[in-house]
Amino acid sequence: MLMAALAHPRQPLHLIDVPGRGIVAAPATEAATIEARGGTRRGILPPLYPEWLGDRQFAEVHGCRFPYVVGEMARGIATPRMVIEAARAGLMGFYGSAGLDLATTAAGVDAIRTTLGATANWGANLIHTPGDADREMATVSLFLDRRVPAMSASAFMALAPAVVRYAASGLTRSSDGTIHRRGSVFAKVSRLEVAAPFMAPAPEAMLRDLAAAGHLTAAEVDLARQVPVAEDVTVEADSGGHTDNRPLTALLPAMCQLRDTTVEAQVYPRPIRIGAAGGIGTPGAVAAAFALGADYVLTGSINQAAVESGLSADARALLAAAGIADVAMAPAADMFELGIQVQVLKRGTLFAQRARTLWSVYRAHDGIESIPADVRHKLETDIFRESLEQAWARTRAYFATADPDEIARADREPKHRMALVFRAYLFMAAQWAREGQTDRRVDYQIWCGPALGAFNDWARGSFLEPIDHRTVAQIARNLLEGAAVITRAQQVRTCGVDVPATAFAFTPRPLR
Repeated sequence: MLMAALAHPRQPLHLIDVPGRGIVAAPATEAATIEARGGTRRGILPPLYPEWLGDRQFAEVHGCRFPYVVGEMARGIATPRMVIEAARAGLMGFYGSAGLDLATTAAGVDAIRTTLGATANWGANLIHTPGDADREMATVSLFLDRRVPAMSASAFMALAPAVVRYAASGLTRSSDGTIHRRGSVFAKVSRLEVAAPFMAPAPEAMLRDLAAAGHLTAAEVDLARQVPVAEDVTVEADSGGHTDNRPLTALLPAMCQLRDTTVEAQVYPRPIRIGAAGGIGTPGAVAAAFALGADYVLTGSINQAAVESGLSADARALLAAAGIADVAMAPAADMFELGIQVQVLKRGTLFAQRARTLWSVYRAHDGIESIPADVRHKLETDIFRESLEQAWARTRAYFATADPDEIARADREPKHRMALVFRAYLFMAAQWAREGQTDRRVDYQIWCGPALGAFNDWARGSFLEPIDHRTVAQIARNLLEGAAVITRAQQVRTCGVDVPATAFAFTPRPLR
């Protein structure tokens, strides 16, 4: 009786004190019988819906049904189709526009806008581009021109003018004094010192400069002084791609405390919502995130194996076989010289090992010409499959149109030329995975965190085990439904009811 009731948290549970047994929980259909036999009612637990697990305001502000975000996996892995299906399912979806050229980004945004119309529960990604603030500003211009309703700012190490421009553009005040946003910033952060500026009003100097450049009006500048840059801050724990590998249980409470302190000091008219990302791959992880105080959750790695993913079928099959430990850290293509790393799939590929080899060679030598012959031979044979001169010729041809300044610098600095060649391999490794270039399978770069392995373990034996059954809607609904079941079981246990351990398990099933 109890197990059946816990499996369906949408009905109220009556808590009844039974002599000799203690507190029991029962649905209304059974409660009267138990009371007639001498039980005393102590209370009622109201229904629990997946929609209610997070902050209700999140759904109201963004037009969602569920407090759940399908994250912006870069280079188009989070496809327009994925965003559209997420939005139709009542989720929040972000287009993986990071790493795409502006024309491709525009086409993706237009496809989403054409299909969803005025729907607000979607957005696109602005990723930090070190040393290229113009690119960031151009991307924001595109988002504003096409009225993208939300923007996820990721990998920023400090607040940037482009982010502030998007956040402040279109701010208005209604007759009752309420400040309205035209676009919502989601700040994805993993450090308190990075999060703090996003939770604060925009810096005065940035606002002045943006106004002087004609990007903001005086009215928008004035209103920007009264609201945080981002009202949604996503705490990124141990995730795929760029990550600090921080545990969510340590990072999220600290971020919530920072939020509370900031909101109290600034006296904002509305609260700042905190989301949980990284390690979210099972119903238990979702339930734990909400129990820690998250207002919404964001998934990333697990969606790469979904049918709407921009990854090739070959790469998706590798993901479906991954376990929790089948990930590794490797140098990042976009921040190679800084030593920044990303978390990637290890099982079935040699990418992480080879990328680390390139980083070691880069650190040890001043240029391609100074690499010892035996090391160079191994790089050319195993990794590049061509001479380093040929690899540089390809790289040079790319930058001749993409960024000629890089060629000029490479001609002056041999070490920079070596970095560009090595970065080209890292870049192409991700491209090969998306295209499914099977002769390069061992070089696939697939951004992935431990959450995917946990998801695979949970889905094993269920309808979600075959990758062709994994849609973002079914993944999300099963995670949320399972989280509601687990949360319900925990509620009942805290009331003193003897709850079996099996009540905290949820098997995926087709949900509507």
